Amino acid sequence: MHFRHCHALARRLAFLLMTLAACSPTWSQDTDPDPAEHWVGTWSTAMQYPVFPPIRKGFPGQTMRQIAFTSIGGNRVRVRFSNIYASDPVTIGEARIALQSSGPAVQPGTDRVLTFDGKRSITMAPGALVVSDPVDFEVPARTSVAVSAYFPGATGAPTLHFRARQTNYISPPGNFTAAASMPVDSTEFCVLQGGRRVCSSPWYFLDGIEVQAPADASSIVAFGDSITSGAGTPVNANRRWPDQLARRLVNQGLVRGVLNQGIDGNKLWSSWLSENAQSRFGRDALDATGVRYVIILIGINDLRAGVPATRVISGLQQLAARAKARGLRVYGGTLLPNGKAPESVQAEREAVNRWIRTSGAFHAVIDFDAALRDPAEPRRLRALYDSGDSLHPNGAGHEAMVGAIDLSLFRR
Repeated sequence: MHFRHCHALARRLAFLLMTLAACSPTWSQDTDPDPAEHWVGTWSTAMQYPVFPPIRKGFPGQTMRQIAFTSIGGNRVRVRFSNIYASDPVTIGEARIALQSSGPAVQPGTDRVLTFDGKRSITMAPGALVVSDPVDFEVPARTSVAVSAYFPGATGAPTLHFRARQTNYISPPGNFTAAASMPVDSTEFCVLQGGRRVCSSPWYFLDGIEVQAPADASSIVAFGDSITSGAGTPVNANRRWPDQLARRLVNQGLVRGVLNQGIDGNKLWSSWLSENAQSRFGRDALDATGVRYVIILIGINDLRAGVPATRVISGLQQLAARAKARGLRVYGGTLLPNGKAPESVQAEREAVNRWIRTSGAFHAVIDFDAALRDPAEPRRLRALYDSGDSLHPNGAGHEAMVGAIDLSLFRR
């Protein structure tokens, strides 16, 4: 009787397991990635400290609708939010993604709810980053998408990217994530910076957007300072040199996400409005989603602050070595002319550029300096490319920078 009872129990258990297998929810199968595809970043930004008094109170009970310009397209996306510089948890009550129509409006029929482990709400721990669940969402290459997020409670001083050069929107109190055209309470704030009034419309908490892409797709990280971030280009024009590189790549049929990790004022050796470049390089470049290539253009702010060329070279050499240790292709950009710099800085910049061109530290060199300098006065930008401050290129200058890049570098 004992053995017959065990056999009967075993048969019932086997039947139960077969029933459970047949009734498994289909979402569990969707979590398995297509082996022919993987995740690649289509847009990202580098996060900064919330040091500005006007935004330290945060945005409790408000909705943000933030605009990002994609580099490559896809039909499945996920979104990253960062709370890296916070001292307190921050809760996202609801978040959505849609194609932008104009201003704070989205295109009808494109809105999709973002979830986190199947839930509409998530709390970000201090210092943490969260990633949404994948969602079916058709996004073309080089298209503006709107990411809306509602914060039901206190946010504290928000992790942000200050100089977005993009108009973003903050609502009056309320959850307006599903609104076709979100009401707007504010778009920017202004601070005194270096003795002058600077106004901007930052990206808050929004860290990156990823798409499911073919197996041979990858991303390029543009790592640098204000020149990479887009200084000298018009707001909402998407004419930063990484944006224009993305356009050239799409036109050539190369599926390469271009991720702009430039920060205004960033330096290799000291931190001010953001972590120094050597500190943030791992998070912002080496760990970027789908990264295969890194373009480094940084060091001029160190030289202008009195850091000697030897020290700048040491920092650049370390960035290149760390990228190579990860198996990435790393390309060094020569430092652009700075016409108002004193003779001592001019000489140090030329020393750094000689090292970039001749050291072999990089897999290849992109000679931005040669492409933009005035042949008659090599220590100055060509007038055609100067935004007016003798340091930052204008939109035409950013286009000339991209013209100096050999696209075959991204076929390797």
